[in-house]
Amino acid sequence: MNFRKRTQRIRELNDKFRRTGFGGRQMITAGIQEMGLPAILTIRQLVAKDDAFCEDNDPYGEHDFGDLTYRNEKVFWKIDYYDATLTVGSPDPADPDVTTRVLTIMLASEY
Repeated sequence: MNFRKRTQRIRELNDKFRRTGFGGRQMITAGIQEMGLPAILTIRQLVAKDDAFCEDNDPYGEHDFGDLTYRNEKVFWKIDYYDATLTVGSPDPADPDVTTRVLTIMLASEY
């Protein structure tokens, strides 16, 4: 698979996972947890809808990082790629059979 197709495949997998929650694991930090369930659900919906990708926040075109504001709090989200056992990085993030995606949502102050 050439570089462009590989990047496109990673982006597609990331977008699907971010929008649906299927295809990986989702984590929130203590700061997000402390905001309470209504805030958590709203922030998760905002992450799913986020499409403000540009060269500054998405230099590799993989749609694996974003930021948003919720009630004057800066929130970051990111997707990391692990192997199936979650012990090391994925050997190929373009292959969902060998990759477990992990979406982490955090306050910017926790980064």
